[in-house]
Amino acid sequence: MELEAARRAVLAAVRGTRAADLPRLLHWMRNTHDFDELVVSNDDVVLRNIAEDLRNRLPIEAMFTSEHQAVQKIHQHPLPMIHVDAFLYDDDVVDSLCEEGKMSRSYCTECGSYKTASLEFISHSFSLMELKFLYQHVLPDLTGKVVVDVGSRLGAVLFAGYLYSSASQLYGVEMNADFCQLQEIMITKYEFIDRIKVVHADICTQPSLLQKADVVVMNNVFEYFLDRQEQARFLLSLVSSQLSFLSCCQCQDQPMVQ
Repeated sequence: MELEAARRAVLAAVRGTRAADLPRLLHWMRNTHDFDELVVSNDDVVLRNIAEDLRNRLPIEAMFTSEHQAVQKIHQHPLPMIHVDAFLYDDDVVDSLCEEGKMSRSYCTECGSYKTASLEFISHSFSLMELKFLYQHVLPDLTGKVVVDVGSRLGAVLFAGYLYSSASQLYGVEMNADFCQLQEIMITKYEFIDRIKVVHADICTQPSLLQKADVVVMNNVFEYFLDRQEQARFLLSLVSSQLSFLSCCQCQDQPMVQ
């Protein structure tokens, strides 16, 4: 539909609304976020291009064989589980892969039968929508601030921070050398080098970096690498520091601190 035809259709819908409902309709039109997903900015396009670029460089499960502990943890899960990275694969992409037979949302509980159950999906990344919401609605104005992403993995938090915020510096701390190399490739390709830096290290060895951080982002980073007591000690040290903001997504069946 062309712009003028769309404008006429909207006006016709408004004029056709009952007089008693018109104020509420106009209030909704002025304040709703229902149209947000229809408005795509250049930053959105760049982030989606990065996700597509990374998909083409990674196996479909988006995991390296060098992630020994993470792979082992998934295999030890009592029910079948697969890693579907939310930054790389939104629901539409997953649906397309399922239609192509490259991915499945279910597994057979009795081989050869029609008795199936839903597969459990896990992700080590925020989705595109979650990243945009984090920087535009959750976090405060980051002008002049330092952001540290603990376990930066694919670099999604860093790339989104570059595009959606005015943070002066974004640091990604990642233990896996393969992911560090992948992030560096993206940083160079998309010319993010002026504000993003990747540190190949264990975050527990980087106290000086944490001390200068204004914001620390942690998306389920410790489940595979630290026991509960060590996780609790690290989180308590952050809470007692001078951080302005701590964004923490912890996937645990039980709280770490009773």
